[in-house]
Amino acid sequence: MLRLCSVKFCVVALVTLLALIGCSGDEEQVVVKPEPVYFESGDECHVCGMVIERFPGPKGQAIQPDDKVVRKFCSTRDMFSWLLQPENVKRNHVLYVHDMAQTHWEAPDDTALVDAREAFFVVGSGLSGAMGPTLGAFADQADARAFADEHGGQVVAFEEITLEHLRMEP
Repeated sequence: MLRLCSVKFCVVALVTLLALIGCSGDEEQVVVKPEPVYFESGDECHVCGMVIERFPGPKGQAIQPDDKVVRKFCSTRDMFSWLLQPENVKRNHVLYVHDMAQTHWEAPDDTALVDAREAFFVVGSGLSGAMGPTLGAFADQADARAFADEHGGQVVAFEEITLEHLRMEP
C-alpha cells in the first residue's frame, strides 16, 4: 500500500511539474511583421508636417508591430532624424523605404518599398528629396554603389547611419 501511494505521489508530482513548465511563459511570442502601406494623397510627414506625395526621392515609414501605428516620412532623411532620437532608437519599429533601383526618383512607386534595416543608403549624392539632400535607399549594395558612382556620395549600411550622416551635403 505504501509503495502504491509513492507511485501515485510521483505521478501527481510529475504531472504537476509538467503543467508548471507548460505555463511558465517562456514561449517565444510570434510577432507578425506588418506589411508596408501605400502613401496616400494627403499623408503628412510625421516630422515636418509636409504633404508627402508632392516631393521626389525615397520616402520612409515606421510601423510599431504591437499597435500597427504607421508613421510616414517625406524623406529618408526625416525618417532617420526621427529614428535616431534617444526616445526612438531602441524601439523595435518595422521600417520601410523605397528601393530607388526599382522606381523613379521623381515619383517613387509604393510597390518598391523594402525593409530599411536590410537596405543600403547613399549619403551625400547630388539628388534632393523633400527637404533638400536625402539618403538614396537601395535593397542591393551593388545598386547603391552604381547610384553613388553616377550621382556622388558614400554607400552606408542601415546600422552605420548616424546623425552626422544627416548633416552631409553633396
